[in-house]
Amino acid sequence: MFGYELQDGWTIYIWLISGAMILVAVVFWLRWAANNEQFDEDIKYLVFDENDEDKMTPEDFKKSQEVNAYQVKRRQELLAKEAAKNT
Repeated sequence: MFGYELQDGWTIYIWLISGAMILVAVVFWLRWAANNEQFDEDIKYLVFDENDEDKMTPEDFKKSQEVNAYQVKRRQELLAKEAAKNT
């Protein structure tokens, strides 16, 4: 129709390039997630507070309090770092 035809076998190169781009994007995403504390197994404890002691075992409640205290401390550190960066 337009006087131009692609040769046989060109589609494999598009698939290879697309696959390589996806793999690079996944590597960058995983690196970002690891650097930004996204792989935290203790996140399940953040939904609980002091009023939920009766819903948990004593060990889980203690762990929940430790995780919450750490998260509050980490948040304050990050906010202080962000404030220092903006001034």
